[in-house]
Amino acid sequence: MASELRTVLVVGTGLIGTSIALALRERGLRVLLADHDQGAVRLARELGAGEEWQPEAASASGESGSGGSGSGGSGETIDLAVLAVPPAHVAGELLALQRNGTATFYTDVASVKVEPIERAAQLGCDMSTYVASHPLAGREKSGPGAARAELFLGRPWALCPTSDATPEARAAVLRLVELCGGNPVEVDAAEHDQAVAVVSHAPHVTASAVAARLADASDIALGLAGQGVRDVTRIAGSDPGLWLGILSGNATPVAEVLEAISRDLAEAATALRALADGDGTVTQELTQLLKRGVAGHGRIPGKHGGPAPAYVVVQVVVGDRPGQLARLFQICDEVGVNVEDVRLEHAPGLPLGIAEVSVQPDAAAVLTKALHERGWQVP
Repeated sequence: MASELRTVLVVGTGLIGTSIALALRERGLRVLLADHDQGAVRLARELGAGEEWQPEAASASGESGSGGSGSGGSGETIDLAVLAVPPAHVAGELLALQRNGTATFYTDVASVKVEPIERAAQLGCDMSTYVASHPLAGREKSGPGAARAELFLGRPWALCPTSDATPEARAAVLRLVELCGGNPVEVDAAEHDQAVAVVSHAPHVTASAVAARLADASDIALGLAGQGVRDVTRIAGSDPGLWLGILSGNATPVAEVLEAISRDLAEAATALRALADGDGTVTQELTQLLKRGVAGHGRIPGKHGGPAPAYVVVQVVVGDRPGQLARLFQICDEVGVNVEDVRLEHAPGLPLGIAEVSVQPDAAAVLTKALHERGWQVP
């Protein structure tokens, strides 16, 4: 079979599944939707993500069987089934779909890979038609209402095929990634799980631990909260049930990373206690941790991959009223300045905020001059 896809079944209409469906619909594919939560399917459908899958129609037509060519009903072949379900449910869903000959090829998009792959093999799934994958994209919000067709644009998308996977299965899943705008990265499943423990799973637990301190914080402390604590705790607002499933499936690698973080924090706490007692010799230990943090932050790839470029941040006072950001971006367009990144910091109790616009170093003076000329406040 060629790697071109025409009809895709998405099982699981949460944030990731619905975002995949929306991206595929924008590329003209037919998308079938399935979920145990009928409300989620209905919302995804209303958002334009596709049409509800009717497996009974396929069975009644005599089109489904145990072969490798699946049917979506009405005699139409389902080229690829995407399992956007929790890690613990991947293998069972895969087995059920394969037994019914639902699709030609299969993938999952769970954020853990070793456990689903091993479980699928144990259950006797056809590993030749299955390629595990994981898009490294998401939001702190969940559910189909948070889905975006552009969620995967330029984002890494891990592919973890086993040695049993056929070239055709690999090509089909690779085509899925391309259609969604992702950046495919083939990686061993165990290496993937170790990696996401460092860059995703442990950071989420750490953010939750920091956010948990705010639950009993005084009103005075919360009133003093700035952008820093918002940045650190942003991902802590995600669905706890969803994350429990993710962490359970990658428990050992995440525990190892958290233990290393705990050692750093414990050493920092000990040094701070000593510093409070007048021991100035411990400042070097704290400095080293802070320097390691700077070095680690500097290794985070930029938006196009590779080392993060050095941008200049232009701060602009923005009124909290409709159209302000649109006007700001219009000015950038008029003077030929590309916005590399932007973030907003609200001023508590005031109808305004600060927009931090990241631009190339040689564009900072151009943008600052243009904003001043048009009456904008640039601190």
